[in-house]
Amino acid sequence: VEEKFGVAPDKVVDVQALAGDASDNVPGVPGIGIKTAAELINIYGDLDSLLERAGEIKQPKRRENLIEFAEQARISRQLVLLREDAPTPLDISAMKTAARNMDVLKAFLIEQNFNRLLVRIGASAEAGDSASAPVVRSMGGTLSASAKQDNAAKDSGAATLHDAHSLRDIETNYTLITTRDALIDFLGKARKQGFLAVDTETTGLNASAVDLVGISMAIAPGQACYVPLRHGLANAMTTSDGGAVQGGLDFSDEGDSASYPQLDFEIAMAEIRPLFEDPAVLKIGHNLKYDAHVLMRPRNGGISLAPVDDTMCLSYVLDGGRVERHSMDYLAGHWFDYTTIKFSDLCGKGAKQIPFSDLSPDAALDYAAEDADITLRLWMILKPRLAGEKVASVYERLERPLIPVLAQMENYGITVDRSILARMSNDFATRMEALAKDILALAGEDFNIASPKQLGEILFDKMGLQGGKKAKTGAYSTSADILEDLAASGVEIASKVLDWRHLAKLKSTYADALVECILPETGRVHTSFSMVGASTGRLSSSDPNVQNIPIRTSEGRQIRTAFIAAEGCKLISVDYSQIELRLVAHVAGEHSMIEAFKDGIDIHARTASEVFGIPLDQMDSETRRRAKAINFGIIYGISAFGLARQLSIPQGEARDYIAAYFENFPGIRAYMERIKTEAREDGYVETLFGRRIHITGMVGGSPAHRGFAERQAINAPIQGSAADIIKRAMIRIPPALKTAGIKADMLLQVHDELIFESPAASADEAVKHITRIMEAAAMPIVNLMVPLVAEAGIADSWADAH
Repeated sequence: VEEKFGVAPDKVVDVQALAGDASDNVPGVPGIGIKTAAELINIYGDLDSLLERAGEIKQPKRRENLIEFAEQARISRQLVLLREDAPTPLDISAMKTAARNMDVLKAFLIEQNFNRLLVRIGASAEAGDSASAPVVRSMGGTLSASAKQDNAAKDSGAATLHDAHSLRDIETNYTLITTRDALIDFLGKARKQGFLAVDTETTGLNASAVDLVGISMAIAPGQACYVPLRHGLANAMTTSDGGAVQGGLDFSDEGDSASYPQLDFEIAMAEIRPLFEDPAVLKIGHNLKYDAHVLMRPRNGGISLAPVDDTMCLSYVLDGGRVERHSMDYLAGHWFDYTTIKFSDLCGKGAKQIPFSDLSPDAALDYAAEDADITLRLWMILKPRLAGEKVASVYERLERPLIPVLAQMENYGITVDRSILARMSNDFATRMEALAKDILALAGEDFNIASPKQLGEILFDKMGLQGGKKAKTGAYSTSADILEDLAASGVEIASKVLDWRHLAKLKSTYADALVECILPETGRVHTSFSMVGASTGRLSSSDPNVQNIPIRTSEGRQIRTAFIAAEGCKLISVDYSQIELRLVAHVAGEHSMIEAFKDGIDIHARTASEVFGIPLDQMDSETRRRAKAINFGIIYGISAFGLARQLSIPQGEARDYIAAYFENFPGIRAYMERIKTEAREDGYVETLFGRRIHITGMVGGSPAHRGFAERQAINAPIQGSAADIIKRAMIRIPPALKTAGIKADMLLQVHDELIFESPAASADEAVKHITRIMEAAAMPIVNLMVPLVAEAGIADSWADAH
């Protein structure tokens, strides 16, 4: 409120009374707008005090207007003041947000001529049902779909589609914009229709480090432009019309310096920024989180891109688990039978690859504009399907609002201490060297421990160990499973090789690689979160992958000590306690588990007591460990073979454990059978919040494939619901902290854990707000039968906070 109106919330009415609102017939005071009104109210305190002291105003015209129109200002205040005694014939429960009735909504919007809203919901104002007469507008008019695309639509379960031809058959009109007038004209068209597709061209893939090279935009299929901004980068010379000529590389035989006409960066941003931040204009992108992150950085315009739609997220919500990938290149082929221009086609590959900024704008035009063009066409196909397939709430309430949250998290990054990583790397190297000596001594000869082929020959040919399995290549397998079996049977060399591999992984993947990920200008690592990495809705991360840092070993946990708070700050780790088990208890309606969670009883001890018949007060740690393995194993549909392997017990004993578990918790078995039936009949399962996770392989195929699909069907609703809940928390926490006036930045999400950075003085207060929001995140959509518990820690490092 303060950001928009410039005053505290209780003063907004006074500001509105002064500024007026022509659209609502609120007259206000002539010559006073929002900014001036806010200044006056902040000086004089309230409207009445201002009007009483209007004679003190120095500006003659403003003073005269305040005196002359004082009564008008008072009337305006009455007009904008909300009545607190208005009759409320409807109960609050009747106002609950419900799924859209698209037919009713569309008819109402058409009747009221709300054409922009029609576009925003993916509908059309034309007569006829969009499901039976879909249209894609382009320069060539209405297009019809090929038979191949009709089949693709059916395969993807599309209920409402715009027809689309192969992109090869559509006339395109891609324009290079190099003058201010041309840019203003294009942006004006976008503003008038209320939406456009956007894509950025940059110097690399790390959004935290790249420079913006240009922006492409599309306002209709085939009608796109590219605005070059930093091609050539150096020796910019501004021209009289706001354009610039920038020096670039010349690959001609003569070696003359090339010159690239393009707009001055600041002039272009001054025109683009208002549209990109206009709440009335929808910005559509593909993996728009990347573009939003690039644009929010000051050197790239400092733009807060909003509101947004993302075709990658649309595809993910609609077809997660059903299409192979959600990349633009793949979807262009899937929906349009079209092969996109590849980056390597323009810039080359490997050592000979040149930066995109070295291309001339003319050479970059088709590649850049095509991205925006295809994005817009994908949006026209995908967005209308949301309502028909009953997943609009998943997109609108979970995926779309998460985009700016993740972009900001990536921008913040987290501090990593180079010196700690260096010490770890040296320690790991020393221990690896000692293990290598022992391994070579046990082998009786020198060999390359990192070579699976050489290791297999040592273990199974020279040493004659049992359990060797040859792959199609003729080499022995030395996978972790093979080595763990050997180690469990007392083979010392196998145990030491496992330890050596573990340290080698930590050294190369984390201790050494994390240093390379530190951005020099920030001293922080800026991981990239993928919103479409797992079909269940879980996020994944890369560059670096913070979600795969091992925590089951002391060496793995050490890596987290290098993630530290900035000076004067603390790291806060807040983790959901056993959220997936709690969700199992809820969906299965398993009374004893529900009561255990409500009473705060150790669920693994309770399970051990039920399955093994041991009183809680006589529980030993080994029995509890076995119950824990069963609890989590059941969630993932573990088999007797898998449980036997995990607990190092005979398979028959594991089978008895599982049978005893289901006997004591029949609701869980009933849930598993029910969910498998639903997946088999519908082809998908759903989370508690309506996310559809498509399951393939439930019918036909080998028993192994069906078994895998069944285990996926059992776990997906649980893991997916947990992912949905933490996303709901992530969306709610930043605005709640801002409203409370608490400084705490959300930095990382690792499965069921969120990591924040806060000034030390406000960390305790931040924890109170964060845990409260996380524990209530399922509400009001889902009223869980078990409590969610968020456990928090505050420390100087991630390791100590968790």
